[in-house]
Amino acid sequence: MVGTTSLGRRLNAALESEKSGEAGGGEVLALVDALDTAERRECALLMHRRTCLRGDPVVERALGHLAGQELGWSTAEADVLIGRLVGPDAEVAPHELRDRFRSLVPITLSAAEQIEEFDRPRVRALRRTAEDLRIHTGDEYTGIRDRIDSLLRRGTPLVEGRLPRHLLDGLDAYGPAMRAAHAELLAGRGVAAFLTHCALADKVRATRTWRRRASALLAEAESGVELVRRLLEGIAAQPEHTVADLNPWGITVRGLAGDTNTCVVRGLLWSVLDLDVAWAAPVTGAVALHAGVGVGGSGGECRSGPLASTAVAVLGEFEGRRGEEAVQWLGRVRNAVRNRTIVKAATKALETVAGRAGLTPSMVRERGVPAHGLDARGVREEALGEYTAVLAVREPGVAALSFRGPQGRVLKSAPKPVRERYGERLAPLRAASKELRTLLTVERSRLEDHLTAGTTWPAEDWERYYIDHPVTGSVARALLWEADPDGDRDGDPEGDGHWTAGLPERTGTGWALAGADGTALPVGPGARLRLWHPVRADGEEIAEWRAELMERVLGQPFKQVFREVYALTPAEVAAGAHSDRFAGHVLRYDQARALMAERGWTGDHLGFFGDGDSSEMVRELPRPGELPVDEGAFWRARLLVELVDLGTRETGIASLCSTGQVHFERRAASAGARGTWERAALTDVPAPVLSEALRDVDLFVGVAAGGADPGGAAGEDTRVTDHPLTDRPITDRVR
Repeated sequence: MVGTTSLGRRLNAALESEKSGEAGGGEVLALVDALDTAERRECALLMHRRTCLRGDPVVERALGHLAGQELGWSTAEADVLIGRLVGPDAEVAPHELRDRFRSLVPITLSAAEQIEEFDRPRVRALRRTAEDLRIHTGDEYTGIRDRIDSLLRRGTPLVEGRLPRHLLDGLDAYGPAMRAAHAELLAGRGVAAFLTHCALADKVRATRTWRRRASALLAEAESGVELVRRLLEGIAAQPEHTVADLNPWGITVRGLAGDTNTCVVRGLLWSVLDLDVAWAAPVTGAVALHAGVGVGGSGGECRSGPLASTAVAVLGEFEGRRGEEAVQWLGRVRNAVRNRTIVKAATKALETVAGRAGLTPSMVRERGVPAHGLDARGVREEALGEYTAVLAVREPGVAALSFRGPQGRVLKSAPKPVRERYGERLAPLRAASKELRTLLTVERSRLEDHLTAGTTWPAEDWERYYIDHPVTGSVARALLWEADPDGDRDGDPEGDGHWTAGLPERTGTGWALAGADGTALPVGPGARLRLWHPVRADGEEIAEWRAELMERVLGQPFKQVFREVYALTPAEVAAGAHSDRFAGHVLRYDQARALMAERGWTGDHLGFFGDGDSSEMVRELPRPGELPVDEGAFWRARLLVELVDLGTRETGIASLCSTGQVHFERRAASAGARGTWERAALTDVPAPVLSEALRDVDLFVGVAAGGADPGGAAGEDTRVTDHPLTDRPITDRVR
């Protein structure tokens, strides 16, 4: 049946007659040719729907006949035709569309060609299918592909005050939200032309020609700069949701924006680069972070890989003060994002910004930590009527917003008079408090990396960027440092001189390191400083500092004095290039995998949708921050994990895995190039690097343990011993 209308019944009768052969054939085409234009459109719609549901050679021939005619299609009718083929409401299955492509698509293209503004995203989706069919099936699809290309090259009609339909479209939640929230801005003069150009940005990087044109169009757009900011802030706050991905198989995905709106945002990001505005780096960084984080808030599958990669690329192009801000956001991306491609891109962007400034990436990061209006005490005060808002950071890196009343009473939350009368001034303070908490998390992580790497600083930089800094100082002053008073001497370029440990203490003439025995070492202008690591200390010194911290009731931003340390065992020295210390443990895979991702270990998944029955998890260890990227050595650790239990097909994720050997690789950097990774003997691995990697593996084993692997570490016994440098038991393998 074609339809139940009068015309539908006539078509059904003609079909029945032609198939029976009683009237000699051609009845359907004869009926079609006898219709007026409106009836032919109705006839085409009826036969198109029948072909979507099932193939029929007679109907398909008639559709082809109508596809070559000018039928005066309306936009609504054209939308119906293409909506049946592509998108969440398609009436033809993807594999059936491929089978009937040459029957269904020509009439659809004919309708699109005859209207002023067609559905570009869906036509582009048809183009992808046409190209795929041309490559894998035959050249008979070349004509359809070329016809689609010609249609897509047709310019979009621009009408002042009205946004073209394909910009901020309804295939996701972002487009409609922005249209509703910023209708006045979007109706501004020149806005449609600028956003139409933005929609052409379908690559990670924009060409110089594209950027020059974007800059000119943005200059002509009414309130264009403000619009760019609002739209980027909108995507940075857009919750992830189901997006209609117009792929050939009709799959829907979780994300932030559909294909066209993603291109629009990419264009907006690149247009920011040429704007002299204070919000450029923070807004771009917020987009990179929000888009780069995994779907659901974790994992390696980005909310939007295209947006994250583009935002990271733009951050890498900022210079000067904006470059310093960009470095902070790139650091946050590296710490929060688990997607290896995005992390690699952020690392490269960091190196690019640093090289442009003649600094190491670490130096650029430390010079770009914002103070958020805090004074030297780490305090920012603002009068709000009878109350004073106090935003402060305190050791060991804690931010708090409090309110001091007229009688001196301190409140942890805003009192009612402040909320009612000063709401507009209160909001920025709350935002700054939130940003400070995030920044302190980044600074704690950064300093912990320096602890592992053994970075050293000249006294001037140590005081300016760490101890005296309003934000970083709250973390740094709660840590144990050691100084080499003659660290700048020419005969000791590596700084491995006479190191004395102490806690930072302000004196009348500057800073000193207060020792556990009550002495104090002044930090002179020629000194070099580094964070104290227990792996370089003996048991007596460790015990003294633990007692000192407990007596002072001094909390630390991360484990330093009470940090677990791991020295080489005789069995590991004998083994040479690998450690079996934590081999043969069965772990709950999902929990272990989450811990590994949190600690920066990456590798292939295990399970139904994984890459095999085993995987090597890899973590590149931090290196000294004062070293340029083309000097020194890079170190990474590798941990073998093997599948034990495949779990259920419902989850598709492995249930249990077992641990194997740990080994280390070194890569030298010289003459501006990095060498290849090479396996290293355990005795060559720097003590902090070895200890930190094994500490991670011990964490995985201790937290995610699911039992002992009956097939692992054959012939070995497992026993718990006390490590000579800690007061906690650790697992040790003894042959």
